[in-house]
Amino acid sequence: MSEVPASIIKIFVPLLDEGTDVARPTEAKLVGSEEYLVLPTPDYDPELEHWEFPPGSIVRCALKHRSGGDILVAQERVR
Repeated sequence: MSEVPASIIKIFVPLLDEGTDVARPTEAKLVGSEEYLVLPTPDYDPELEHWEFPPGSIVRCALKHRSGGDILVAQERVR
């Protein structure tokens, strides 16, 4: 089993047009101080889901508490 590089982490990207607050888990690469490059999921399809920050976006995240624990949620686009 190959190891995941330390600079790759799981983040959650809010989805638009869902009628409720929903976020898609995906991977992101640390590219700067608290800045992450959003990576696509293997089945990413922009026609089916509208990510607030699509793959290729550089974002800042905020730690949010959910029932399953704390998660990093993309909050703002840096570039």
